Amino acid sequence: MSLPSMTLFNNPASPFGRKVLVMLHETGQQNRVTLHPVTLTPTAPDAALNCANPLGKLPALQLADGSVIHDSRVILDYLDQQHVGNPLIPAIGAARWRRLTLASTADGIMDAAVLMRYERGLRPVEKQWDDWFNAQADKIHRALAALEQDAIAELASHFDIAAISLACALGYLDLRLPQFDWRTPNAQLSAWYAEVSKRPSMQATRPA
Repeated sequence: MSLPSMTLFNNPASPFGRKVLVMLHETGQQNRVTLHPVTLTPTAPDAALNCANPLGKLPALQLADGSVIHDSRVILDYLDQQHVGNPLIPAIGAARWRRLTLASTADGIMDAAVLMRYERGLRPVEKQWDDWFNAQADKIHRALAALEQDAIAELASHFDIAAISLACALGYLDLRLPQFDWRTPNAQLSAWYAEVSKRPSMQATRPA
């Protein structure tokens, strides 16, 4: 077995980082990557991470030549071109734009959920803004309603970038915002998530 040639800088609780881990498992590349856990907040960056990644973004993937790519969407695109199996991101045509748009919707859910987490978990109570917090929650409700209505069949057809992204978004809601009841108004998404959560890649990357 060859030694890992890449290093993934990641926080185990990050839904964006989990997307990368799921992709690695789904494409059989997990042994090519060494995991480098990083703990940071918007006000407490990591100096080592910033050296090659000035925005301090997680996840970040250091390649064999020492260069670093960041943003989960960029990393997933890179990894999808490094294996010999069926691509998890369509290469061309309408299918590509549709799956990437669904994945972007899932990323938007993650963005809003992370902001909600920061607002309640990091910001001093006297500075918290309820209207802003609720606006983020509304984004999530709208996005899930649209996926429930228009995308269930597509999500169930293939566990690709769109399905991986949404599964990780829903997992993060359960992890960090357990009081957020997304299941009751979205029965089909709830059933779909229950099934995909059984996949080995999802089980292996579940935050402790």
